[in-house]
Parts: sequence; structure tokens; C-alpha cells
Amino acid sequence: MELSKINSLVELFFSKCEEINSVSDKPFLKWLKDYRSDFITWKQVEINIQILSEYLKKNLSKGDRCILLSENRPEWLISDIAIMNAGGVTVPLFTTYSEKDYEYIINDCKPKICIVSNNIQLKKIDKFISEEIKVLSIENINNQIDSIESILERFSEKKTLDHLSFNQNIERKDLACIIYTSGTTGDPKGVMLSHGGILSNCEGAEDILNSLVKDSEPIFLTWLPLSHSYEHAVQFVQITLGAKIYYAESLEKLLSNMSVAKPTIMTAVPRFYQNLYNKISMNFSNQTGLKKKLISSTILLGIKDLNNENMSFKEKIINFLCEKLVRRKVKNQFGGNLKAFVSGGGALDQKIGEFLNSIGLQTLQGYGLTEASPVVSCNIPGKIKIETVGPPFKTNKVKIAEDGEILVKGENVMLGYWNKKKETDEVLKNSWLYTGDIGEITKEGNLKITDRKKEIIVNSGGDNISPSKIENLLCLDEKIKQSFVYGDKKTYLVALIVSDSEKSKKEIELYINNLNESLSIVERVKKIKLINEEFTIENGMLTPTLKLKRKKILEKYKQDLEKLY
Repeated sequence: MELSKINSLVELFFSKCEEINSVSDKPFLKWLKDYRSDFITWKQVEINIQILSEYLKKNLSKGDRCILLSENRPEWLISDIAIMNAGGVTVPLFTTYSEKDYEYIINDCKPKICIVSNNIQLKKIDKFISEEIKVLSIENINNQIDSIESILERFSEKKTLDHLSFNQNIERKDLACIIYTSGTTGDPKGVMLSHGGILSNCEGAEDILNSLVKDSEPIFLTWLPLSHSYEHAVQFVQITLGAKIYYAESLEKLLSNMSVAKPTIMTAVPRFYQNLYNKISMNFSNQTGLKKKLISSTILLGIKDLNNENMSFKEKIINFLCEKLVRRKVKNQFGGNLKAFVSGGGALDQKIGEFLNSIGLQTLQGYGLTEASPVVSCNIPGKIKIETVGPPFKTNKVKIAEDGEILVKGENVMLGYWNKKKETDEVLKNSWLYTGDIGEITKEGNLKITDRKKEIIVNSGGDNISPSKIENLLCLDEKIKQSFVYGDKKTYLVALIVSDSEKSKKEIELYINNLNESLSIVERVKKIKLINEEFTIENGMLTPTLKLKRKKILEKYKQDLEKLY
């Protein structure tokens, strides 16, 4: 299949169905939370999409918006493609948004239809839905609301559909979805992504992932919300590869779900890898004797191998033993088939990347933003440069502005922000997307992110400091769950440290003192405030993609931080 010749995401799906169903009725989607049912096949998904499309056409005209509010499950993908096939535009919402965000987005995008998964999700938006908006649920809720379950049941006795063709009037430049960025400050902005934009991302990803799945069936375990631009695009990459997809039960059950799904590829955000690093490190530190020596050799030689450094004959033998006795055991804990983790949605700390790769968990760091559909670049298997985010996809161009800002150009660049011309014009100039990130291109042609333009602390001496860099380093200590660095217009930096117990304060201070030795004078954290309340989505201090909401944290803790000066 030549992705450059596909006109829409709808055509992508139906073309893949034709290719797969001509050979066999292949398993496609399974929700691990639903133990009652087996896999839904490609054929069943195709039929369900066509049935739902016919239903939606009664209420949708071309370009009409349709809200999709659901946890990850097979019906998410079915609803998304059915909306587009009916001529509509999908507006995915996070299940963890605040009431204010739901109200703002519904008023902003003015949907014709709202699809919710169940009564729990309906209650979140019910009071913001006017009588003109049609509500549809995935599960049966009540007699007043049509459900996808009942719609499919009504058609279950039909062996064929009246219309077996897909919507061929969609072009690559047409709007596919509006994904609202959760934003660390202010109201969410609706990023308008085209069919061609997401297809070009699939084309770039296909080049990288094909090498990982050429000898085995591609299996994905999905847990990052599908309302996130990263995972939303990944579902179309999964379709491109003809993959089998498991939807995880929850973040808490992710490791046990991995042993069931046995994924070959898994995508996640840096926070997941940070937690993984802390868990594995703690387990390693509890080992003694020969096991401890073997683990140390595994990490040391693994990093050497990652950096393509020469090994002596003795080191090669030890590394072979490490592969059999340590790395294989680690891989088995994640299902045994894992070819790669792919990290996106934020900066992955270099130490974490080196550690995971060294113990046999190949981790490819990429870079992107919702406004770029969303991936711009990614490391290539076998050619990982851990301090970079890999070479740009062949489907987009990247250049560095005079002030160091990363600029992106290509079909993947958004059409603009919904109803926000001024904000669109601020970031889209002469077809170049101004990302707000600072970076450089290495001699190998890889992109390296060095800073975030908007999140820089400027101290009283005029020095520019990246708080996220220091926060990532702080959180490498297993006693530090989260951190928040503060110091704009101040003489030195201070930090909020989220930890379980006050008893850890001396150990944390010792760790910070040692860390400070490796930092420049202006980057050193002089004082800390220990807190036990975590920054979460529920308390409004994390975005749905687990980034710190700096403004919200400051609202609550500014007085505590000021007392440290």
C-alpha cells in the first residue's frame, strides 16, 4: 500500500480491510477489561463501521463536529472512523478533563453529535449539551438515548449491507479531527489536523517500524488515551501495519496486561519510563553477590554497545552471558516479544534512555507536538543516538531559526487553531510551524532538543534556565516522586519535592547536594520544600498527558516557595 496515494484515513482503513479479508478473517481489536468477549475481527470492525456510518449520516453534514468521549476500547476506533466516513470531524475529549474544559470545548466546537461510552462519561457533559445536539452512547444507558450496542444489534440479522463502499469524497486536505491541546496554562486550543497530515505521519512511522515487525506479527498494547494526538495517530499506524491491538485495562494493570498481550511495540510518555526506571533500579539495587556484578556488567556493556564502542574479547563473552541471564529475563517480564518502546510527548531523560536500552528494552525517543499531527522525528532501531530525538521524518522538513527555535514544514503541519486566527498566525508563518522548542541538528542529521522557549526561568542575573531539565534529574532519585523547580527573577533556584515521608528529607538533600555538583552554578537547587500531595490530573496539576500545569501548581504553592527566599 502506497500511503502517499491514499486520499483519507477512511480509505486507509477500508483498503487495509480489503487486503486482509481477502486472505483470512484476522483478529483485530480486544479490550482486556472485557473478559467476556474475544477479539473483534477486521471484517466485524469493517461491518460495524459501515452500520454506524449509515446511522450517523442522518445527523451529520460534511464538516460537522462530533464529540467522542470514551475510555480506550474497540468502539473508540470504530466510532472515530465511522464519524469521518459519514463526513464528520471527530473531536476527541479526555475522560479526565475538568468541568470547565468540557464546557469550553463544547461551546467552542459546537458539535452536532456527542458519542459517550457510558453513563459515567455522559454525566460529565450532560448539562452542557443543548437539545439540538444528538447524544449517542456506546453501552446501553436508557431508552431515551440510542446506543451503538443496540444499533449494531438491529443490523445483526443482515448478512450484507446495502452500501459496502466507503466515502470517496474525502480529500487529503480535508479536516479529519480537532484535537484540543490540554495546555499548561489557559483554555485548550483546538488543533485542526487533516487526513493528509496524519497519513504523512503514518508514512514516516512506517519506515521505522517495518524493520521491527518484518519477522513477527505486529502486536500493540494501547494505554495512552486515544484522545491524545500521539496515540490517536498511532491507531492509524497500527492499521497501516495490519496490527493486532489490545486495549489495556488501566495504567495500574499495565505490566500484568503486557504479560497477556505480549506486545511487539508499545508507545508511552516519559513519565511511564521514569516510573519503570525507578522500579527496575530498586529491584536491581536489592540484588547481591554475583547477581549484582552481572547486572552492573549488563548496564555498562549495554551502554557501550548502544554507543557503538569496541568491546574486548572478554567483554563480548560477558555481554553474551548478560544477554542470556539478565536481558532475556527482563524482556520476559514484558511479555517476551517486545521489540521496542517508543517514547514521545515530552523529553526522555538521557540516563533513563541509556538504562532501558542497556538492559534489553530498546527505547526509541521521538519528538513531536499536536500541531504536527504529531510526530516530527524519531530514533531508528539499530541507529539510536540517545541524546537526540532521531532524524526528521522524510515527510516533513525541519530547520533551526536564528534564535534556535525548531521550525517544521510539511503536510503534517496543522491547518490552524479552531476559531483562533490570531493564535494561528503567531505559530504558522510562511507555512513553517514555530514549535516553541529550542534545538539543533547534529552532524549525523539528528534533531536534538535543548530547551523549551516558553518554560524557561530567567533568574535575576538574566541567565536562562530550563526547569524541566532539572526536574527530570531530581526525579531520578527513587525517593522523589515528582518535583517542581521555581526561581524566575530570583537569585537562586528552589524546588517542591513530592515524597512519601519527611523522614527521607536528609537523604533527598544529600542526593540534591551531589546532583548540584554536576550542574552549573545557576542551575543548582539551593532549598527545597517537601510535600506529600502528588501532582495529579484529578487535582488539576497535571495535564492529561502528565505534564506539569505550572500555573496551577504556583497558585497553590507560591507562598511556600517564596518563604524559601
